[in-house]
Amino acid sequence: MTDHAPSTAPEPAVRQVARVVLLDPDDRILLMHGYEPDDPADTWWFTPGGGLEGDETRAEAALRELAEETGITDAELGPVLWQRYCSFPFDGRRWDQDEWYYLARIRRTGTDPRPQALTELETRSLAGLRWWTSAELSAARETVYPTRLAELLRTLLDEGPPSAPVVLAPEIV
Repeated sequence: MTDHAPSTAPEPAVRQVARVVLLDPDDRILLMHGYEPDDPADTWWFTPGGGLEGDETRAEAALRELAEETGITDAELGPVLWQRYCSFPFDGRRWDQDEWYYLARIRRTGTDPRPQALTELETRSLAGLRWWTSAELSAARETVYPTRLAELLRTLLDEGPPSAPVVLAPEIV
């Protein structure tokens, strides 16, 4: 028999996230270059997006996050392409996320994205943004999330958006 009571600490909730697969007229995708705040050599590329706030919908969160992280406010939001559960360590804790990836397009090439309203954590962990062609993404030797993004982008460009969101395999890092 033990003398201590069972833990009553609540299990951490799964963070609800909206992400944006932003394409320009040349079918380039915009990715963010992030890094671990305590280890700037630990880097990766990922799509803009973030957690839902208050009672906003995922679509509203996708557009808000896109504006905050890139300054782009005129994107046309399309359908949800993919859904993914992921879990990863970052900034000293584990993040468990249910991510929905929306397609969005802008009408002009040469858009220079500039973050407008980063959080303190984003400020400490964002190295920049870059437009990638599908070929560049396929040839990349850098870490990209989701890990199958190059393949998923190629399929999207070849076949168009899926008729229903594709559920991706969970990624646990």
